[in-house]
Amino acid sequence: MPNSHQIVGASPLRKEGRAKVLGQARYVDDITLPGMWYGATVRSTVARGRIRSISFPPQIPWHEFTVVTAADIPGENVIVHLGKDHPCLADGVVNHPDEPILLLAHPDKAALPAAVAAIEIDYDPLPAVFTIEESEAAAASGDAERVIWDQGDEPNVFKSFRMTTDHSDGDVEAAASAFAEADFIVEGEYRTGAQEQLYIENNGVIGEYSAEAGVTVSGSMQCPFYLVHALELVFNLPADRCRVIQTETGGAFGGKEDFPSVIGSHAALLAMKSGHPVKLCYDRSEDMAGTTKRHPSRTRHRTAVSKDGRLLAGEIDFALDGGAYMTLSPVVLSRGTIHAAGPYLWPHLTVRAKAMATNLPPRGAFRGFGAPQSLFAMERHMDRIAKVVGLTPEEVRRRNFLATGGHTATGQQLKDKVDLQGLLTRALAETDYHRKRARFDRENPGSTIQRGIGFAAFMHGAGFTGSGERRLDSLVEIELASEPANYGRPRILVSSTEFGQGTNTILCQVCAQALGMDYEEVLIAQPDTARVPNSGPTVASRTAMIVGKLVERAAQQLRTTLVASGELTQDYDSAAFRVAARAYLAEHGQLKVSARYAPPGDIFWDDDNYRGEAYPTYAWAVYVAEVAVDTVTYTASITDFYALQEVGKVLHPILAAGQVEGGIAQGIGYALYEKCVWDKGHMANNQMTNYIMPTSADIPPIHVHFEETPTVHGAFGAKGIGELPIDGPAPAILNAIEHATGIAFNEIPLLPEDIFERMRESLPETPRSGSADLEPAVLGAALSEAAR
Repeated sequence: MPNSHQIVGASPLRKEGRAKVLGQARYVDDITLPGMWYGATVRSTVARGRIRSISFPPQIPWHEFTVVTAADIPGENVIVHLGKDHPCLADGVVNHPDEPILLLAHPDKAALPAAVAAIEIDYDPLPAVFTIEESEAAAASGDAERVIWDQGDEPNVFKSFRMTTDHSDGDVEAAASAFAEADFIVEGEYRTGAQEQLYIENNGVIGEYSAEAGVTVSGSMQCPFYLVHALELVFNLPADRCRVIQTETGGAFGGKEDFPSVIGSHAALLAMKSGHPVKLCYDRSEDMAGTTKRHPSRTRHRTAVSKDGRLLAGEIDFALDGGAYMTLSPVVLSRGTIHAAGPYLWPHLTVRAKAMATNLPPRGAFRGFGAPQSLFAMERHMDRIAKVVGLTPEEVRRRNFLATGGHTATGQQLKDKVDLQGLLTRALAETDYHRKRARFDRENPGSTIQRGIGFAAFMHGAGFTGSGERRLDSLVEIELASEPANYGRPRILVSSTEFGQGTNTILCQVCAQALGMDYEEVLIAQPDTARVPNSGPTVASRTAMIVGKLVERAAQQLRTTLVASGELTQDYDSAAFRVAARAYLAEHGQLKVSARYAPPGDIFWDDDNYRGEAYPTYAWAVYVAEVAVDTVTYTASITDFYALQEVGKVLHPILAAGQVEGGIAQGIGYALYEKCVWDKGHMANNQMTNYIMPTSADIPPIHVHFEETPTVHGAFGAKGIGELPIDGPAPAILNAIEHATGIAFNEIPLLPEDIFERMRESLPETPRSGSADLEPAVLGAALSEAAR
């Protein structure tokens, strides 16, 4: 194939970069439509209760407002994700604070806050639960009033999975024998907290409605066709009368995967009743309090280990707090369950997983999608095993790593090359791990600053879990542009969205490479469901691998069609392609080619038995963190960070490195800073002044390196990369903190007050005068002695 230069693997300018730099990119709040009104949401102030009455005090001129209640919904009062338990608007009962009850619209945006505040809602309170343990206790109580969700097989359980390597009586007996005969049985419990996506641009949409055209919603989102499906149900309309257009989107991280189905339906309902386009944009505090978060988790490990550090058998109980409604909890739970085994070979393993209902705002998608929770537990537990057995963290992992040809806990044979041994060797060598570890051990005694170094080894599946890609049946199209300004240029048509991560750029690179033409010549359409096919959601580390491969195939088909028509010779450049394309359009009219996902013949997932090829392939990584713990202020800081990952083929090195750096920054926040504080189910710290996230001053130097082992499943060998970088930072950091302090911290976020409490608990009994603290130097020496 002719190609004057290699664009895949290079770093061209971002497709949308110029418009953003020049201020030409239009986000939803930059858009004003003729006659547009503004919307607002009236929310619950209680965690759980029955609505007795709603009153509208007379000081507000209510005749100027449009008010929407559940009774105004023309279709079903549901926001469909994976179940129909989530109401579009509360109708008679509420199940979490900040649940939408009423919608208001007015031509003057400034009139809305007073109107929202004036509405009075009276409730009959009901018992509420706020933790996994409270939910379990309520379900076990036998008291029907304490059960908050009972639409499945188990009260308060949205979904459960059982993943096991043992499928026969002999397997079960062998697992029992492994525990009975093990030299060590190592147990541990690990917890992770909620985390806010904290995208730069808040959720916002514009809804339009007409009896003839149906519903149109434009806005900030990841998955336009998710919203189409929601609108179909809420408005009882066919899909071709529910149009969704993605506007420029300022960050998402999963927070705009499922939630736009809520705000989009609300804006469209206000537009229908008011007769005007309605813009509904949240401010920061409303966005943080009322939208989805990362699922908190509790993971319990029980592991049989030999004296030489081999994993013999394991039991893992993995629980997620799903909030008040199911949303995406089943698939988050599924991904977390599959990744719970980590990158290790398990002769016998059983994972029991469940997502529990609580009276907190519903949880949803967040970068990593369950894997950061279960991998945190696995990598902390591996360090615990090493300590119990008397091996180094490095050696216990080396003795148990998966390798090429090995089988995962779901029975999937790893056919792509896997070299975790090599990744670990390179990561430890480049960070000078062994020398630093020895130096810190020498220098920590007596110092107020305790230093440590730790690492995590992990993987992340690319694409939808299990049979998800088969069900999506994704479609990609490429057309020759027919408008005068771009006549004859190839244009990619996909529903994959750009929200800062580089979708537009990498797909255009793939197309240009496959066509053998200049990157600058390739166009990509803004996602508009009236115009682009459903190529699946922009989630699950699937865009580069799954959608990119479809773009590659479609581009090859486009080239073949032009060559077969006689308009294009086998030997051409970009100028010759444009001439041939224009000639084809002039003679034949429109040219549009497509490629649909075809499941590989050797990739099959058994949903009933929860077995098989969970993903077409995995990306693999080793992250190393260096930390300093101040025994005066009880703060932990990361002083250096090294990230090595094998991701198939790096399509755009600058964007890829940016993905890794951003994921690590979020992982640092997840580990040490970002704590959601709940007050009877309401997020009490729902502002950026009191929800503490790391700033640039808190981020250490991040050294990003890649290994490339191309896979047949992705565009030019690419695997997914977007979610992998959030999986490893937290366990690497806490492993390093344990090395620094000798204390095993097993819950995140790990705040200074948590370090303070555990450090005090770990000290030997020391007589004190009054409430005076130990001198910092004495504390440092005591901690070092406790660590030994």
